[in-house]
Amino acid sequence: MAIRAVLWDVDDTLFDYTTADRTGMREHLVAERLLEGHGTVEAALTHWRRITDEQWARFSAGEVGFEEQRRDRVRVFLGRPELTDTEAEAWFERYLGHYEAAWALFPDVLPVLDALAASHRHAVLSNSSLHVQERKLRVLGVRDRFEAVLCAAELGVSKPAPEAFHAACEALELAPHQVAYVGDHPEIDGRGAAEAGLLSVWIDRHGVHTEGHGSAGPHRISSLAELPATLGADTRFGAPSTFG
Repeated sequence: MAIRAVLWDVDDTLFDYTTADRTGMREHLVAERLLEGHGTVEAALTHWRRITDEQWARFSAGEVGFEEQRRDRVRVFLGRPELTDTEAEAWFERYLGHYEAAWALFPDVLPVLDALAASHRHAVLSNSSLHVQERKLRVLGVRDRFEAVLCAAELGVSKPAPEAFHAACEALELAPHQVAYVGDHPEIDGRGAAEAGLLSVWIDRHGVHTEGHGSAGPHRISSLAELPATLGADTRFGAPSTFG
């Protein structure tokens, strides 16, 4: 049966999260006069990313809430467990100001959304919160491209659990085999969507992952320009996969 809808990841799929996060944190650390304690900008950014991944894993496992993981990221990064919730939130909000100033879509996003607008329905499934991703999509000017936005914080389950993907399919009133999922993480997005029965499309923009995937795994593309061909869409936009 033909693919009727595309579910999208947001961060590092539609939105260049990595660049915005790094740029924003660099500006924030300069403003907070915290760079000296880390030696170099790169060391500070690596430390922040490691803590972010650790705290996000706790949230994904249901150990802490969305706001709590944010506050704990600040406490661990600063080495100040005594910070009150208000103090940690204020520090994170100052970081957000720098981070949001660097927000941008990848350049291949609008062309592919335009190309698929008439042929496919579109929705978002993210391991974030609805408040965060709704606002992000509106600021980036693409919220009206998606008929639904579903997030782990409200669903109570996160990718790669099949229940997360199935909840999104149910919201679209479509079976999993009628839906494609596009995301940047080879396991959380790629393998997770494939095992949930969706057509899984893994966007590997930088070609940094080399592990192979069998026929039951995700389709790997290096640009969203390849997506229409992967979906079998009736459009002249797109190109054959460079990965074969």
